[in-house]
Amino acid sequence: MSSPASVPAPAVHPIRLTSAHLRRVIGEPPGPLAGFLANLIMGWVAKMGWGSRERLAHFVGGLAYSLGIRRRVALENLSQAMPERSEQERHAIAKGTYITMARVVLEALADERRMPPDWEKEDVLGREAWLALQAHLATGKGALLVTAHFGNWELLGEVLIHRGVPLNALVRPLKGALNNRIAENRVRAGAGLIYPKGAVQETVDAIHRGESVYMLLDQAIPSKGVFVPFFGRLASTTPAMAVAAQRTGVPAWVVMGVRNGPRMQVHIEGPFLPPPPQEGKDPITEHTAAVTAGLERIIRQYPEQWLWLHRRWKYAPPPST
Repeated sequence: MSSPASVPAPAVHPIRLTSAHLRRVIGEPPGPLAGFLANLIMGWVAKMGWGSRERLAHFVGGLAYSLGIRRRVALENLSQAMPERSEQERHAIAKGTYITMARVVLEALADERRMPPDWEKEDVLGREAWLALQAHLATGKGALLVTAHFGNWELLGEVLIHRGVPLNALVRPLKGALNNRIAENRVRAGAGLIYPKGAVQETVDAIHRGESVYMLLDQAIPSKGVFVPFFGRLASTTPAMAVAAQRTGVPAWVVMGVRNGPRMQVHIEGPFLPPPPQEGKDPITEHTAAVTAGLERIIRQYPEQWLWLHRRWKYAPPPST
């Protein structure tokens, strides 16, 4: 497990592109009129400077919170996950979540001044974990990098690429101009995209090529999930990370981009090694639980930066769990 000590800002490296067959966008584009109008608006947003984007994020996020869009979901989640917080604190956290999500979308669309200010000068928090990751990558194998809908996971991936980590992101094909633009910007930043069909084998192959795989582990899935503790309740979670770790033998690291206004600092924990088989315990569930606990530790420190609008505990565990 990593120390909380920080490591001085790592060197900026030339971008090493991942395999060409993964640098493509699969999705359903919008119709001609919708696409034209959406591209006009997104083109305007893409040219904004940092200050303008930040002001717009606060306006849009504050407006969505005031209108009550999924506010009940966020507050119910917070009351269950953080009962020790006062009602006033939970409302403040919820409002911060809306601002965070608005900021993510606006930054993900940006063409110019996309990276956080002075990102190359920011220290990495988690010295031992970062050095362990660098040592692992030096062996020629990729790593499993786990994050959450927190801070800005899109820009975090780009920061890691610029710091010498060839990266493929596990994604789903999505519809619409907004999602297509975000996916195009991922590829433009140097990331490969791994889609669900054949994802496990693509992940294994990428690891053996020395390319790391970047995945979100904080979404409820309706089937084939494993139930692990998250903020005191069992949550259905994808086993993809743990399955890939078992097949490749490589560990996982938790990486999160913690925001301070427009700035961002990388926080890292790990390595989380695949656990050995133990009688009465499922290694896939145990590994998923350990990594999920790492995500929770960071979210607890900065709760306003996580996606409380998501129904994370939507699916109930089976009675025997």
